Amino acid sequence: MSKKKELGKGIRALLSNIENSSNPREKTELVKELNSSILEIPLNKIEENPFQPRSEFDTEELKELAQSIKIHGLIQAITVRNLGGDKYQLISGERRLRASKIAGLKTIPAFIRIADDQALLEMALIENIQRSDLNAIEIAISYQRLMVECELTHESLSERVGKKRSTISNYVRLLKLPPQIQSSIKYNEISMGHARSLAGLEDVDLQLDIYKEVLNKNLSVRALENLIKSYSSEAKPIAPKKIKELPAEVKKIQDNLSTTLGTSVKIKREEGGSGEISIKFKSDREFNDILSVLDKLED
Repeated sequence: MSKKKELGKGIRALLSNIENSSNPREKTELVKELNSSILEIPLNKIEENPFQPRSEFDTEELKELAQSIKIHGLIQAITVRNLGGDKYQLISGERRLRASKIAGLKTIPAFIRIADDQALLEMALIENIQRSDLNAIEIAISYQRLMVECELTHESLSERVGKKRSTISNYVRLLKLPPQIQSSIKYNEISMGHARSLAGLEDVDLQLDIYKEVLNKNLSVRALENLIKSYSSEAKPIAPKKIKELPAEVKKIQDNLSTTLGTSVKIKREEGGSGEISIKFKSDREFNDILSVLDKLED
């Protein structure tokens, strides 16, 4: 796994050595060492990227991400460029950076790059993916970094790492799963096969509901696939009834609540504006966990 450490004299010395090195081989090894580490950097030492193409961010989505970060931590580190000394500039992850500030964090996990190290970064990340001790989330993050920071398409990345495009897509899709499911993948509580099946579901609340059943019953991948099929077959008879779908904005709120509370949340809303919100729990422990999250939301 990637190392995570506080920014200190050792890293500053490493950055200095990279800048001063005239030996290409030595510089390559130093950059590889730097790119294999996740470091905790003070938020007030990071400046925004003036070339960031995205300038508007949904306020409610940022608040929801901030709440998730408070509960689950930041799973995917941002990437910054060292500007010299202890100053850094954001390269990717502005949404995560803004949400971390809202969450009240003082430091944030980050990958550090130096100026003009594009080719070395690509080489270091590709070499890192070949390691046998990486979990699926670490591989997914590496693929994502290669595509975003090195501007690679799925096809070009496929050629560089010797993997099928579908394999890369399956890994990257894991980063769209709710934080608690990503954590379970990261800590080997569920396998890549489980994760791939869960990622195929569209509703966040259904993902979470089935995910908890996998943990509670220790279901195999095959059993999980059969469970998902049973949900699909149960849903077919009610399709002709044309149940009125929730408006997109309400459906989004429902999914966000499911993600934040870590359980199935259903919203029923009438045309006049009345309705109800139901929160599902299966045990006293789940009930208490939900109350704990709601208490934090009040804070």
